[in-house]
Amino acid sequence: MRRNGWNGLNSLGAVAIAAAVLSGCSGGQTGSEAAGSKGGKAALDSGNTGQTAQTPGGPKEVAFFTQLGDTTANFDYRIGDALRKKFPDYAITFVEKPSGKDVAESIAAGVNFDIFYSSIGNFEDVVLPYDLAYDMSELVRKHAIDLSAIEPTILDAVRQASGGKLYGLPVYNNNFVLYYNKTIFDKFGVPYPNDGMTWEQTLQLSAKLTREESGVSYFGFGQSTVHTVRLNPLSIPNVDPATSKPTVNTDPRWKLFYQTFFLPFAQDTLYQAYTAKTNKTPDLNSFVTEKNTAMFPYLSSLIYVWIDQLKTLDWDMAALPSFPDTPDTGSVSYPTYFGIVKTSKNKDAAAEVLKYMISEPFQTELAQKAIMPVLKDRGVQARIGELSPFKDKNLQAIFAKKLAPVAPKTMYDGEVTTIYRNHGVLMHTGKVDLNTGLRQAEEAAQKAIDAKRK
Repeated sequence: MRRNGWNGLNSLGAVAIAAAVLSGCSGGQTGSEAAGSKGGKAALDSGNTGQTAQTPGGPKEVAFFTQLGDTTANFDYRIGDALRKKFPDYAITFVEKPSGKDVAESIAAGVNFDIFYSSIGNFEDVVLPYDLAYDMSELVRKHAIDLSAIEPTILDAVRQASGGKLYGLPVYNNNFVLYYNKTIFDKFGVPYPNDGMTWEQTLQLSAKLTREESGVSYFGFGQSTVHTVRLNPLSIPNVDPATSKPTVNTDPRWKLFYQTFFLPFAQDTLYQAYTAKTNKTPDLNSFVTEKNTAMFPYLSSLIYVWIDQLKTLDWDMAALPSFPDTPDTGSVSYPTYFGIVKTSKNKDAAAEVLKYMISEPFQTELAQKAIMPVLKDRGVQARIGELSPFKDKNLQAIFAKKLAPVAPKTMYDGEVTTIYRNHGVLMHTGKVDLNTGLRQAEEAAQKAIDAKRK
């Protein structure tokens, strides 16, 4: 499968965000948590490359594929088992990506599938350059698929990235919430975070909790720096879609972004000592494993990805804090899209499957497993986590605030996001000041864009 011309797609704002750091970005579920799920893997050996050509008179086959490292157990837990129950006459299979192969190598090896799924950015970065994109608009009309119930900001993002076409449908969502370690708050007598907090209040709490006690350094605030940039709640484009120029040194919102998430820790001796010792900033492991970090904004999917790990922590969650001019707005969404590919021989069967996947029964089942649904129906949202071991937590924090708009994307976002994150870490560790960091990030981003355009 050849890479087709990206220059023509550039004006469409095609997304290219870097591959997910954790399986949580693909909505992953550990094997133990998916125990009892059926098989369904299309083996990728010399005898079976996941071919899904329909056999005349045979069962309707619908094969799924993703590049994010999902497993058959993950797929069956979230999707496969429910689909096989609904469509007993369909052969629902999952094609695991061959180990050590990228998407191009997988396709060249003969991997075939009907539905490709991935998180926003990763989705477009596959279906567009590999000529898999298929506008499902006519299939949506033919099969009477109702899109009106979907949270509009989620659907708008895929249309923006595809020039108004419909290359994928959002099936489940993800956003940022504020996790916190109750033990640390209790230890220092500080009130827990709440759903209505601002970032300024959050940083004030962090300052109260950043201290050394009995030889242990505690940090008020940690973060997954790459996700902070990728899901920036100010909805700032990384690259101007019209000019293909980096925005980091021209859009003034980036200053507020770095001043909020990176610069407050540049002069703190505890943070700097920790970075010098560990060669990292307080991160997910600091929060969950080391248990030395009080607050940690992160993906809501963590509650079904790291079940065993979170059981070792006395934690809860609050809505992501807001900026003063948008007090009712929290995180941007980080949805997973499912799209029928151009090469599918089973488009009608695949369309019926997708129709069910955005229906109220399927979405309710996702919500019960603590997987964020894409429907705006409050009744469905209220079912969040009913079957989760964490159903006693403040899971409604996931829906407590409006989703911020998804920023326009370009094909350069993968490399540029990493560059913006790296320069944020330099600011965090006090190695560059704000203006120097913005200028250097702009220069590095422009070089990356120019290299990709060649």
